[in-house]
Amino acid sequence: MSTMADQNESRSPLRAMVRWFTTWTDKAARDLAGLSDREVEHIATDLGLSSTDLYRLARCNSSGSELLARRMVALDLDCKEVARLMPETLHDLQRLCTLCTKRRRCAHDLGRDPSDPRWKDYCPNVSTLLALDAMPWAARKEW
Repeated sequence: MSTMADQNESRSPLRAMVRWFTTWTDKAARDLAGLSDREVEHIATDLGLSSTDLYRLARCNSSGSELLARRMVALDLDCKEVARLMPETLHDLQRLCTLCTKRRRCAHDLGRDPSDPRWKDYCPNVSTLLALDAMPWAARKEW
């Protein structure tokens, strides 16, 4: 029998974002496999990516997206609100986190002390996350 905590966890914006990204990458990997190199290049160009990055995104697991969601929680950013008001920004954040080479360090820092500012030294999303953090979001009680 599931507990209330399990039910709340399954409905959380963090879990929803991770599930969405995992579903997208699974489908993308299958879809790209059936395309020619030229078609992949065209899609990558439309998305503002290189074909190499598009393939890397399609092969990645959800750990980058999960780390992004955890960082957003640490900054008191509501994933649902950002997704609703700035979907392109959220997708770009997810892309950079997924392709980031510092995920292990990020996971360690988030696990140790999410408020430690060291993440600002290596995170490819630091400027965007800080800009989002400075905005007056409706979900925040202090505004």
